[in-house]
Amino acid sequence: MSEKKTDIRQLTLEELKAYFVEIGEKAFRAKQVYEWLWKKSLINFDDMSNLSLDLREKMKAHFEIRYLTIAESQISKDRTIKSVFKLSDGAIVEGVLIPTPKRMTACISVQVGCSLACDFCATGKLKRVRNLKPDEIYDQVVLINKQAIEEYGIPLSNIVYMGMGEPLLNYKNMLHSIDKITHEDGLGMSPKRITVSTAGISKMIEKLADDDIKFNLAVSLHAGNDAKRSQVMEINDTNSLDQLAKSLRYFHEKTGKRVTFEYCVFKDINDELLDAKELAEFCKNIPCKVNIIEYNAIDGGKYQQADFKKVDAFAAFLESKNIIVNIRRSRGKDIDAACGQLANKNETVTEKLMK
Repeated sequence: MSEKKTDIRQLTLEELKAYFVEIGEKAFRAKQVYEWLWKKSLINFDDMSNLSLDLREKMKAHFEIRYLTIAESQISKDRTIKSVFKLSDGAIVEGVLIPTPKRMTACISVQVGCSLACDFCATGKLKRVRNLKPDEIYDQVVLINKQAIEEYGIPLSNIVYMGMGEPLLNYKNMLHSIDKITHEDGLGMSPKRITVSTAGISKMIEKLADDDIKFNLAVSLHAGNDAKRSQVMEINDTNSLDQLAKSLRYFHEKTGKRVTFEYCVFKDINDELLDAKELAEFCKNIPCKVNIIEYNAIDGGKYQQADFKKVDAFAAFLESKNIIVNIRRSRGKDIDAACGQLANKNETVTEKLMK
């Protein structure tokens, strides 16, 4: 039986150097290979043209490059593109390209499924199967960037970790993926163009502060009191608003960063001016801005989008309290690509891929 090959992208630069020295090659070969893998996003050893044919054959005998492929893509009437990514073990996740006049944004996933079970989110109805590895997160960015260039002639300008899964429950791999995306030996993207969204895991928000992260942080809030927040987000039972406020104050003190609060306005649940007042009170904890997000209905869901007049009144109240507010209209709703809708819904594709 042949020896199972090592996925070369799981090795650090130092581990690659050790390998080349062990086989009698110069250590600088590791930097060349690392650049092919992470800067040029190569997935074929044969294309590493500055390496000898003999060395390429040695690497092919010992290593492999596992990578994502796009199994299917759908284009929305508003030009949003949703892609089903097939992982090397056959699992699937989804990602979205969101084109707007000012930005070309990739929304990417960090887990196969999700363990948080937020009541309003389609992804939360799925079981968490596993965390994605750094290269699997990185590959989504590479593939969506390729889509952006091929379809619209514009490269990615922004990345949001707002797809399937909770980034702070895949903390190490999430950080490693951002390193590969932002490092000069990787894709070289500015961390200021990256936003990581969390449901609000207090101790991990404090860890972000301790690790002196340079990217942006968004928190899904959806209510300014514990009873309502627990109703729609189970995570609030173990991470109350008081705990969250404490961790966010710590985060701001350590990083100096403004946080974005994401707030879906649900009909007859959190759409009254009293709810806006409670949110404004919570916003006093830290310099922030609020993104009011249009709710996207999911199959079997009990939530509905609030009346737009109420949404506008909600936003106006926050603005009267000197809070920066943006109302985000949904993109890609017709292909289930909007916020909260990613759930591997295309059963034909899902069943075919998982066989």
